[in-house]
This record gives sequence, C-alpha cells and structure tokens, in this order.
Amino acid sequence: MAPDIGPSGVNAGEPGWGDLPEERPSLPAWARRRRRWRSLVTAALRPFMPRGLLARALLIVLVPLVVTQGIALQIFYGTHLDVISRRLSAGLAGDIGILVEVLSRHPEQEEQSWIFREAAWRLDLSLAFEPGAELGPPAMRPASLPLLPLEGDLDNALRERLRLRFDTDWQSDPRSVIIRVGLPTGVLHVEAPRKRLFSGTLYLFVIWLVGASLLLFCVAALFMKNQVRALRRLAAVAEDFGKGRDGGGIKPEGAAEVRQAAAAFNGMRANIRRFVTQRTELLAGISHDLRTPLTRLRLGLAMLPEGSQEDAAAMTQDVEEMERMVASYLAFARGDVLEAPQPTDLVTLVREMILRFPADGAGVALEAPLSLTLPLRADALRRCLGNLLDNARRHAARVAVTVRAAQGWAEVVVDDDGPGIPEAAREGAFKPFASFSTGGTGLGLAIARDIARAHGGEIVLAESPMGGLRAVVRLPM
Repeated sequence: MAPDIGPSGVNAGEPGWGDLPEERPSLPAWARRRRRWRSLVTAALRPFMPRGLLARALLIVLVPLVVTQGIALQIFYGTHLDVISRRLSAGLAGDIGILVEVLSRHPEQEEQSWIFREAAWRLDLSLAFEPGAELGPPAMRPASLPLLPLEGDLDNALRERLRLRFDTDWQSDPRSVIIRVGLPTGVLHVEAPRKRLFSGTLYLFVIWLVGASLLLFCVAALFMKNQVRALRRLAAVAEDFGKGRDGGGIKPEGAAEVRQAAAAFNGMRANIRRFVTQRTELLAGISHDLRTPLTRLRLGLAMLPEGSQEDAAAMTQDVEEMERMVASYLAFARGDVLEAPQPTDLVTLVREMILRFPADGAGVALEAPLSLTLPLRADALRRCLGNLLDNARRHAARVAVTVRAAQGWAEVVVDDDGPGIPEAAREGAFKPFASFSTGGTGLGLAIARDIARAHGGEIVLAESPMGGLRAVVRLPM
C-alpha cells in the first residue's frame, strides 16, 4: 500500500500550532489555568460545531437571536404576564367573594334570583346554586394551560378572598372556568369566561416574537448564502487552476473583501501564466540555439574521413546524448501546462505506454479495471508514466503496473524488483538533476512529479512488495 499523502509536513512527535507547553515561565498560574480550561471547552464543543462558513455564520446570528428572545420571554413571563395574571385573578376572586357574601346575607329566593341576573349582566358571571349539596374533595386534574400561571394565580386569589372550600374546573368548557364554592347551605356554581383571566395581547406578543425571529433568520440566511456562494466559486476556480484546468478568471462579486480576494486571484493567475509562458519561450529559444551547433557538429562528424570512424561514432553518441539532455531540460521547464485537460481513459493510456516498450526489455504485468475515465492532459501524463516505466525497466527484471480507484483518487502503481532507493534518499530523488544511476539526466522523477502536481495530484515513493521500488501516481477523479 502507498503511504497516505497529507497536506501537513509536521512530524507526529513535534508540537504543532495547537500544542502549548505546560511550563512557560512568562505565563502566571492563573493564565495557564485559563488557557487549559479554554482548550478543554474548545475540544468538547468542536464535534458539535458546523464546519461550513454558511452554517457557522448562521449559528453566529441564531445564537444571539435565541438568547435575546429568551431574555424577552423571561422578562414578559416573569414580570408583565405575572402581574397581569395576578391582578385579573384577584379581580375575579373579589367579584366571587362579594357575590358569596351578598348571597349569605340575602338567602331569600327572590333576592337570589335578582342577584343571579345582575351578576350575569354586570359581571359576566353565570351563577347556579345547589342547595343541600356538599363540596367533595378536590380531584387531581392535569393543568390545562401549562405555559400560563392562570390556575395557580386564581387558586391563590380565591383562597385569600373567600376563606371557604372551593375547587376549579378548567377541563369541562374550553371557553370558561367553573368555580364551585362550598357554602353552609349548599354549593354555589360560578361559570366565568376565561377572557377575564388573561389578555389577548399574549398571542400577539408570541406571534411578533416568533415572526420577527424567523424573518431575521431568513434575511440573514439569504444574505450569507450570497456571500458564501462567491467564496465557493472562488475556491472552485482556484482548485481547478491548481489542477491545470484553467477556465479563465473569476468575476469579482460579493462583499468588498471577497471582491478583493477574487481580484488578487485573477492577478496571481495572470502572473503565473505570464511567468510560465516566458520560461517556456526562453527555454525553447535556448534549446533552438543549442540544437543548431549540435546539428552542425553532427554533419561535421558525418563528413569525417573513413579512417576516423571510431572516433566519429563516439563523438556522435556524445552529440546525441547532448540532444536528449536538451530535450529533457525543455520538457522539465515547459511541463506541458498549456495542454487543456480532456476526459481520458487512464487504463487505455497506461496500456498504450506499456506496449511501447520493446519485447526484449523487462516484462511488464498490468492489473487494471476495464476503464477509468477522468480529466487528464494526456501528452503530459504519457511523459510522466513513461519516465517511471523507463526507470523501472532499466533497473529491474520484472515490472508490475496497477491501476485502481480509491476514495476519490485514481492511482497508478508501478512496482519493480530492482535495487530500489533508500528511504532517506527518496524525497531527494525528486530534485532536478539528482541521479541514482548512470545514463540519465536526473530529471525523470522531477518531471513526473511536476506533471502529477499540475493535475492536482502527487507522486510518492515507497518500498515495493516485489523487493524494489514502488512509485504511486495519485490523480484526482
């Protein structure tokens, strides 16, 4: 298996940016304790924190909003609603207390009928008297209005003003509350409308509270979504540019900081392309200038007398080697960055590269799926794989190539049974002009890694199960 490729180069044993030494003489004990507690709280909250910018921005808006609305509700329920509920309950209990006292002083039938009529007209209370009845023990009933303090306030007010046995019924009628009062001569039934116990502004307050919260949250979500969309577009264009898929610049839009970042990216992109173009043109000119005298040397060697053919052949080999070196230097400088990525079958491309090797070389075994299509710069990847296969073929008797897809990446694994490269020297093998064998320019691995990174991928070297070197080319799918 190839080692995982991670963006961080920090060793596991070294302290990272988040590791703070316990003993720092410049920090007092209270500062170290506070930092330790902050680290513990951050570590505890990290699994519950959203990772996206949009979610975090909405959380920043939502948390203060919920806290503010909670404080408003607490103030309303703790002061305003509580005061109004107590006052309305006290008023109803006072009316019932007066009626009980008047009925006790005027027990005549005619007087009671007049009192019942006046109570229904002036106090909006429906009265009924059950002579000879007794008030039973109070039944345990669930609260009908669990969010409001009406029942408790009414019981307290009746207990304070009547000083008689009573019970309340909130379940029988959804519009009224029935109060039964135990008198010496019977039971008085009082039916009071619930609107006398609370104000309708409660619903308006709750609707305003919830509606304002939803409206503010929706406005914040739409605004932040537009800002995050610009950042996501900038990130996508930057990622494509890093993979060699140059789709042009990005239109600056969104907040001022986002537009500034987009403009900076456009400037960076233009500078990089100008630098690459200038470097390619410079190396192309140098290559052309070098090939001209090399061609004259080749012609001069061909016109030498027959007696000096052995010396001419050796010099001709030197000239050919110089031409190959010039071509390698130009390929390394150019890197084929100007080639546009196209959907390409990686398996077919690898199979074509294997078939190019002569039959008298090392045997190459291929293990691959039927097809694996992804955006590639085909000519550049042929040069990359050609360099890896040529290195393996020159130093090994057996070569195995594996093409596979793993977790969003396409991998081409080249294994051989050659001498390999020591682990300490593997990273240095990618440096230009670093050569671990004879007959090479030391640019093969450097060119291969440059091409892989231009695709947004990477090349790593490891020990092969065959005993030699393993080269893994990872390309994004």
